[in-house]
Amino acid sequence: MNILVINAGSSSLKYQLLNPETGDLLAKGLCERIGIDGKFTYKPQVDGKAGRNAEDVPMPTHAEAIQTVMDALVDPANGVIASMKEIDAVGHRVVHGGEAFHESVLINDEVLKTVEDCVPLAPLHNPANLTGIRACQKVMPGVPMAAVFDTAFHQTMPSKAYFYALPYEYYENDKVRRYGFHGTSHKYVAGRAAVMLNKKPEELKLISCHLGNGSSVTAIDGGKSVDTSMGFTPLAGLPMGTRSGDLDAGILQYLMKKYNLNIDEMLNILNKKSGVEGVSGVSSDFRDLSDAYDKGNQRAGLALDIFCYNVKKFIGAYAAAMGGVDAIIFTAGIGENSAKQRMDIASGLEYMGVKMDAEANNVRGKEAVISAPDSRVKVLLIPTNEELMIAMDTANLVKK
Repeated sequence: MNILVINAGSSSLKYQLLNPETGDLLAKGLCERIGIDGKFTYKPQVDGKAGRNAEDVPMPTHAEAIQTVMDALVDPANGVIASMKEIDAVGHRVVHGGEAFHESVLINDEVLKTVEDCVPLAPLHNPANLTGIRACQKVMPGVPMAAVFDTAFHQTMPSKAYFYALPYEYYENDKVRRYGFHGTSHKYVAGRAAVMLNKKPEELKLISCHLGNGSSVTAIDGGKSVDTSMGFTPLAGLPMGTRSGDLDAGILQYLMKKYNLNIDEMLNILNKKSGVEGVSGVSSDFRDLSDAYDKGNQRAGLALDIFCYNVKKFIGAYAAAMGGVDAIIFTAGIGENSAKQRMDIASGLEYMGVKMDAEANNVRGKEAVISAPDSRVKVLLIPTNEELMIAMDTANLVKK
C-alpha cells in the first residue's frame, strides 16, 4: 500500500510517498513559493532515479503544486510509480482538531467543516491545511484521504491537566484550554519505545522530549498522553528557538505600556524574537549557540542552560504527575543529534533512577539506549518519523 503524505503550508507543501507496511520511503520533496513564482524539489529514494532541486515551476495555487508532485512521481524516466492508481490514499497533517477529534479520521464534508470551525484556534495553520486537502481532492478525485491531527493524541489528558484556572465560561463558551501539539511525533516515539523495551504500551510510563526549534515534553501513561508542555497555542511550555515558552502574563502588560506595543507586536516578539535567540542574541540554531559558547559567548551559554534546565523541570514534574517513569525519550532535531544537550538534561536525575552512559550517548540520528545498563529508568534516543505515523494511521483507516 502506498500512502502520499501531505503537509501544506500557506505557500509551501511538503510531501512523501511511503509504504507504511514496510516503512519504505519512495520519494519526498517540497513545493515552495506557491502563488509567487514556484520552486519544486523532488528526491526519489529509488536507485537510478534522478531528482530535481529547487527548479522553477509555475504554481499559482496548491492544485498546480499537487499536480507537479503527481507528474514527478509517475514520470517515465524518474518516477517511482507507474501511475496514480498506485497511490492508495493521502494522509494530511492537520494542526488543530480542537476537542472534536480524538484520533485520525477519513475526510468528508463534515470533517472539513469541523476543521474550518477550528481555524480560530490555529489561524496560521488550519487554513493552509484545508487548502492542501482541497487541492488534493481536485487533482485526485475519488482517492481516500485522511486527516491526522497534531492535537488528537493529547485528547486523552484529564481535565485537571488541560484546564486553565480562568473563569469557567472561557472554557464553556470559547474552548480555552490546553491542547498540546507534536502529538503525531510523541505517539510515534512512544510506540517505538515499547518495541525497544519489549513491553506493551499499556505497561509503560514514558516522558517524551521532542526537542527542536519547536519543543515540547509529554507525559505518556499506558500509551496515552496525560499532560504536555504546549498549551492553548504552541507558544507555551519550554523556551524554544524563537518562542518564549511559559512566562508571567503580567510581563506583557508591563512591556506593552512601557514601549507602546499593541498585542500583535507583543505576540510577534514572543513568537519570533524570544527563546534562545532572544536570550543569546546569536541564533535560534542550537549548533550556532554551542559554537558561540565555545568561543566565549556567555549569553549563548546562558540560553543553552535555560533550555536544558526547563526540560529537566518538566521531566521531574511529569514523573511526579505519573507516580514514576520507566523511560525518558529524546527525539527531534536537538534530541536526536545533540549528545551534550541530552547529557546536560539527564545529569542530576540520578535520584529518579537515571544513570547515563557517556559512551552510549555518543550517538546521533538512530535508535539507541543511551543510559547505563544498570539505569533503573531507561533513556532512549528515538528519531521521530511523523510522516510514517501519518501514513500508518491513514492506511489503518482505509483498511477499516
